[in-house]
Amino acid sequence: MRTGLVLATALVAGIAPVALGGAAAAAAPAVNRAEAAVEPGTVVQDGGRTKVWAGEEGPGTVRLRASLPAGVTGPVTATLGLAKPRATWPGGGATPGRVAAGMVTTSSVDGSAPTPLTWRPVDGGEEEPIVADLPAVEAKTTLNYAVTFDMSSADRWFGSFDLSVTLKDAQGTVVSKGTAGVDVVLGTPEAALRGAVHARDKAGVLWRYEATGSADGKLTARKRVGGGWGAYTAIVPVGRATASGQGDVVARDKDGVLWYYQGSGNPDAPFKTRVRVGGGWNVYTAIAANDYGLVARDKDGVLWNYVREGRTTFHPRVRVGGGWNVYTQISGYADGLVARDAAGVLWKYNSRTVAPSSSKPFDARAKVGGGWNVYNTLAGTGDLGRWNGLDLLARTTGGDLYVYQGKTSGFGYVPTTRTEVGHGWNIYNIVL
Repeated sequence: MRTGLVLATALVAGIAPVALGGAAAAAAPAVNRAEAAVEPGTVVQDGGRTKVWAGEEGPGTVRLRASLPAGVTGPVTATLGLAKPRATWPGGGATPGRVAAGMVTTSSVDGSAPTPLTWRPVDGGEEEPIVADLPAVEAKTTLNYAVTFDMSSADRWFGSFDLSVTLKDAQGTVVSKGTAGVDVVLGTPEAALRGAVHARDKAGVLWRYEATGSADGKLTARKRVGGGWGAYTAIVPVGRATASGQGDVVARDKDGVLWYYQGSGNPDAPFKTRVRVGGGWNVYTAIAANDYGLVARDKDGVLWNYVREGRTTFHPRVRVGGGWNVYTQISGYADGLVARDAAGVLWKYNSRTVAPSSSKPFDARAKVGGGWNVYNTLAGTGDLGRWNGLDLLARTTGGDLYVYQGKTSGFGYVPTTRTEVGHGWNIYNIVL
C-alpha cells in the first residue's frame, strides 16, 4: 500500500519591541526559548480509524489534519511511526527491515501530487519498529495530509495498527503531534491467488469459471474457452488453475496420445498450443497430477509414477504399487492425492516427507471421512473463496457443485467445510 503524509514545520521567532516613529526605546531583554515555548498543535484523523482492504480493492487513504501553533513559519517536516501490529508478525524470517521494504505507501499534503514514502527499520524500536519521513513543506495554520496504504492479500496479517504523527520545525522542535488508526481487512484476493474451474460440455466445448474471491465461494459467469475438447477421454489439471490464467492441463485423446496444454497467463485464452507428450496412455483407467508429475492407474490396479522434468518431459514410469482398483475416484489434491473407495470413504495421500523416491512418492494414506459416494466428480483446485487454502470440488449426481475448504491438519491439507457454489453442473461430462 502506499502511505503518504506530509507535515509542515515552523520556526517561532521573537521580535524586540520598537518605539513608535524611531529606534528601539530600550534594549529588550533576551527571550529565553524555553520560556517562549508554545504547546504543540494536534494531528487529528478525519473520520476516525481507517479501514484498508488487503487485496485487489486498491489503496486506502488515511486523512490527517495537523494544526500548528500561531507564529510557526518556515519548513516543517513530519515523521510517521508504525506501531507494532497487534497481530503476531508472520514467520518465514519476517523482520522490521523486510516489512519496511514491503510497504507500498504514498503521501500528499493539501492536494499535492502523491509521492512514494520510504520506510526504514528503527534500531531498538520495540514499540515503533519502522518509520517514514515525509517531505518538508511550508508551515500553515492547518495542513491536510493524505497517506495511502496499498495492501496485498499477503498483508492481511497486519490486522489493526496505529500510527504516530510528529511534525517538527527546522530546529527540531515538535510543533504538532497525534495518532491515527488503521484496520486491515482481507478483501478480494488477487487474481493469481483465486482459483479457476474448467468444465467440458457434451458438445465438446470447454468452459471456464473463475473465483470471485467472495467469502461464499461463488464463481463468475462462465466464458467459452473453445471447442474440440470432445476428442479427449481424460482431461487432468496440472498445477492449480488461477483467475490470472495460470495452470496447465494434460489431455488424453481417443488414440491414447497424451497432450500438454501450458497455461498462457491470459484468462480469456488460458492455454497455449498443445504439445505432444507421447502415446500409449489408453492403458490407464485413471490419471492424476501431483507436485512432481503424473500418476496413472492401469487396468490391473497398479499405480505408476511419471516424474516430470520441465513441463512436457516425463521420466520413464516407475511402479508405485498395486491394489488401487479399490478406488472409484482418484484426483490430485494439494501436494498429493485424494482417493475414494467403493464404500464412499475418502482417503488422503500426502507427498512423502521422509526419503521420497519415484517408487515411494506418498506417505501412508489417512482417512478423511465417509459419505463421499454421493459425488460423481472430485477435483482439486485452488482457493475459491477467502479461505486461504487449497480446495476440493465435488459434484453430486444431481449436478450440484460443492467446494470443500482445504485446511491444514496433522497430515497436510484436508477438505473440511463444504459450500454449495452452483447447480446444473450435470450438463458437463468433465469438471476440473
